[in-house]
Amino acid sequence: MKRHLAIVTLVILALAIPASMVAQGSKAVPIVKPEMAGFSSDRLQNLGRVLQQEIDKGSYPGAVVLIARDGKIVHYQAYGFLDANKSKPMPKDARFRIASMTKPIIATSTMMMVEQGKFLLMDPISKYLPEFKSMTVEMKKADGSGYETVPAARPITIQDLLRHTSGFTYGGSLDASRTAAKAAYRKIEQVDGGITGDEMLKELANTPLVHQPGTTFEYGVSMDVMGLLLERVSGKPLDVLINEMVLTPLRMSETTFRLSRDKFGLVADPLDSEPLKNTAWWRSFPPYEDMTGYYLMGGAGLISTAADYFRFCQMILNGGQLDGVRLLSPKTVQLMLSNHIRGMANSPASFTGPGYGYGLGFAVRLDTGMAVVPGSKGEVNWSGAGGTAFIIDPEERIIGIFMTAAPTDRTAKRLLFRDLLYAAVVK
Repeated sequence: MKRHLAIVTLVILALAIPASMVAQGSKAVPIVKPEMAGFSSDRLQNLGRVLQQEIDKGSYPGAVVLIARDGKIVHYQAYGFLDANKSKPMPKDARFRIASMTKPIIATSTMMMVEQGKFLLMDPISKYLPEFKSMTVEMKKADGSGYETVPAARPITIQDLLRHTSGFTYGGSLDASRTAAKAAYRKIEQVDGGITGDEMLKELANTPLVHQPGTTFEYGVSMDVMGLLLERVSGKPLDVLINEMVLTPLRMSETTFRLSRDKFGLVADPLDSEPLKNTAWWRSFPPYEDMTGYYLMGGAGLISTAADYFRFCQMILNGGQLDGVRLLSPKTVQLMLSNHIRGMANSPASFTGPGYGYGLGFAVRLDTGMAVVPGSKGEVNWSGAGGTAFIIDPEERIIGIFMTAAPTDRTAKRLLFRDLLYAAVVK
């Protein structure tokens, strides 16, 4: 009898949510007419038409798009197909390998622990990971004849990990001549199979840095190291820690490092014609259930949905809180969304286009000019190697999320999405 009453109650609750609302982690989020939030319905329909054209010409099987302003969703649509065979329509709750969109979530957990007094941004990582106490740097010789190894001029700090100025890299960025380092990074990035966190740290500590710490923006495995540092400091596995600190408080119930097997059928798959699909690199992002023998990659390991990631973005846009739950103080969020690589070499331009610096887990727009897409000074964004991307525009109070499974030419795809999004803003 109790079971029947519970079922009836759930049905009544489900029917009670009007068509203009969307369930978000047991919260109903309003969907409003675009014009009520300064968007054009016609221009958002054009966004859909262009995305459908991309699907029709084989850029990707399908996509899920979510656009919101002032916490109200103005566009939430699924396009095309979930699978490479184009046999399953794309559902809104499709799961995507968000890859490097994991990084802002790990950065948030890190700054929460800074707020708790667990460590300082200026702390050397060797204070918690003694493997990195004596690092070396492999630098080009002045005469250009090859490389030489020199001692690191200063320790790597926690801030360096968050802003990618540690001197760590990704193996794909290394010169072909650096065969030993490239082989080491294949292990570190788990391209050819799993290794434990301790094994990863040992391998990385024995591999020379590619730049002196604190001098150069070099995108790489820094946030994977940050995840392992969080494990050491907290004494908890990374998935348990992130669930406790971020995912459960934000009711992001569909975001996980360990996707249960019954959800595998919801994972978006690239087209079979996708050049990177059958590479060892792409296979290092499977929808894991059993992670035995693998360390959890704080830089790339999460699987999520558009609706879940919207909740994370809205928390950041709100200055660290959502639905009455505060994760960070507004001043900490302000610090995270500020440029931390001023005066250093390199930039995230290969990911964002020109005009961006980098904060603590996010690319940061430096001005309204220079960039190749519309936006606002102070807008932040990042993306994933699988094809996913997000933007948060504090000035316009806009969030845009683009989810697809298409790793090739992903920069052009995400810039197209941003052009279409801002073209639909009319107020």
